[in-house]
Amino acid sequence: MQLSDVLADRWSCRAFRGDAVPEATLREVLALAQRTPSWCNTQPWHVHVVSGEATARFAESLTAHVRANPPSSDLPMPQEYTGVYQQRRRESGFALYESLGIERSDLHARGQQMLKNYAFFGAPHVAVVTTDRAQGVYGAIDCGGYVTNLVNAAHAHGVATVPQAAIAMFSDHVRAFLGLPDDRLVVCAVALGFADQDHPVNAFRTTRATVDEVVTFVD
Repeated sequence: MQLSDVLADRWSCRAFRGDAVPEATLREVLALAQRTPSWCNTQPWHVHVVSGEATARFAESLTAHVRANPPSSDLPMPQEYTGVYQQRRRESGFALYESLGIERSDLHARGQQMLKNYAFFGAPHVAVVTTDRAQGVYGAIDCGGYVTNLVNAAHAHGVATVPQAAIAMFSDHVRAFLGLPDDRLVVCAVALGFADQDHPVNAFRTTRATVDEVVTFVD
């Protein structure tokens, strides 16, 4: 695929089929993501790819943890969403619930949909991306670039993805499950698999701001 086609077509999958992606395909995708530029070429990311029975154990234990414990993230979460950022966030959320026929007032159904984050929306694989603690915010920024290349490379190979900051909100459990050392910080996860094209949640698409809305040209 042309890069322009990948950027125009990629979307976040929220319902996966159960069949696994061949390991050779995963390795090709990960090798492409490894070409991500980073500060002084430090490549601060490390990725744990969870597959098979381990994915089911991870999903079950994480969901149980989320039900019983408050969030505990390694990185600061957004303090608040205001103005256009809140507007974009709400637009995306309303489109999600509308695709599923969930009323805005139905807090129970919205909560149940939220919990699907922690089962990785049924994906057979989940890649947990961590950064080197000592590299601070710029290490996390480099990991963001890595995640972008990972999801785009996956799309080019016919693999659906969804980046999941929600997983990092419970970094304490992720750290325990994966046995992460103290020098690693959980940035996010990326669920990977083949999309369930018949599921209504995969029918909606988010919008993007125009160039003029987000870019200031200085002559």
